[in-house]
Amino acid sequence: MSKADVSQIIKQAYQDQKKLLAVLIDPDKPGSKAIKNLCHLAEQGGADLIFVGGSLLTKDNLEACLAEIRQHSSLPILLFPGSVLQVSDLADGILFLSLISGRNPDLLIGNQVIAAPYLKQSQLDILPTAYMLVDCGKTTTAIYMSNSQPIPYDKSEIAACTAMAGEMLGLQFFYLDGGSGAQQTVSAEMISQVRASIDKPIILGGGIRTAAKAKELAQAGADVIVVGNLFESNPEALPEIAAAIKSI
Repeated sequence: MSKADVSQIIKQAYQDQKKLLAVLIDPDKPGSKAIKNLCHLAEQGGADLIFVGGSLLTKDNLEACLAEIRQHSSLPILLFPGSVLQVSDLADGILFLSLISGRNPDLLIGNQVIAAPYLKQSQLDILPTAYMLVDCGKTTTAIYMSNSQPIPYDKSEIAACTAMAGEMLGLQFFYLDGGSGAQQTVSAEMISQVRASIDKPIILGGGIRTAAKAKELAQAGADVIVVGNLFESNPEALPEIAAAIKSI
């Protein structure tokens, strides 16, 4: 199976100042028929990447979900793991996350040590990613399961300094996340301050529900816009979001 070089795709888009759209599929939610339909809608709607994962998976569906996506889509597949159990060579790459916004040692380095020997033997493109959870008005599953305190919504300077530290530690990608079902998105002000503090691609997810909001956040400095709940509930909105962020 030929693997897509996902890290290079994101880095090249960043260098070319092009915005990317990613859709997030939770393996627990859609069935086989729904995944086939979502793959079709993602490709037709202008998505560039498919993220797969969840903060808490209660069904053993990851491999089947990835196989189904691989069968029905040519888009690069990137694992967005909620635990060390969410690793599979059926994807093209994996966001190797370090939760630098929190102080939970297991998610800073502990789980990464456990996963490292498996990833070393895999064919996955490994993306060293600084994961930053932001309080967007609701205790999301990601916040609860991480057992960590998110960055306060209005403390953009904390986010900027955290990102600076992550870049100095050598992390190559930065994921600002309000979490699935967030009441609001990470603020444009916070994204702007993080953008000014680092020279690395910024991935943004959580609470994005409209094309106008996606465009505002992309203009503030987000390089990859991730839609999850919206994609599952109203995938027909995808073309408008794709057109909005790619018009920048």
